[in-house]
Amino acid sequence: MTATPLVNLAALIDDAKCFALVRQHRWPDGVRCPTCDSAAVARHGRDDTQPHRQRYRCSACGSRFDDLTGTALAGHHRPLRVWVLCLYLMGLNLSNRQIAHELGLGVSDVQAMTEHLRSGLVAKTPAVVLDGTIEVDEVYVVAGHKGHPAAVAKKAAAGGGDGSRAHPAGARWRKRNRQSWG
Repeated sequence: MTATPLVNLAALIDDAKCFALVRQHRWPDGVRCPTCDSAAVARHGRDDTQPHRQRYRCSACGSRFDDLTGTALAGHHRPLRVWVLCLYLMGLNLSNRQIAHELGLGVSDVQAMTEHLRSGLVAKTPAVVLDGTIEVDEVYVVAGHKGHPAAVAKKAAAGGGDGSRAHPAGARWRKRNRQSWG
């Protein structure tokens, strides 16, 4: 069994390596159009503000996109290396306060970043599909309708309790005094 190599934190400081890492994980089999999923994609220059951010143009549908289009990392003013380092530190189970200290950011900024990254990860998680025989260990059955004792009495008289503890309409809880030890 071959272990996957860990990401070297010092190597992620460079923006070019961060964009290369994003490309490697986003498109392991080559760049594909996020709109039509076509592999007929051509490079179409670089971003003006981030020179390592590659632009692309799809030959099939004509759409333009870049390395971060359609990801949780797109559309933010912080450099990609800060986002990648934040994601890496989240993987180490550091608190938001510790991440903020390591990155030199405010705790509220890191809180917003981690929430955004987590929501991006959850959005990419496939839906759970239950199939076949499903076993349930415990079930909670509501015993009555709060504030409507007549509905509870009707359910108990009809035998609709199904094992729940429905009390007859006349039953009342007795308040017991507790003796204090002292």
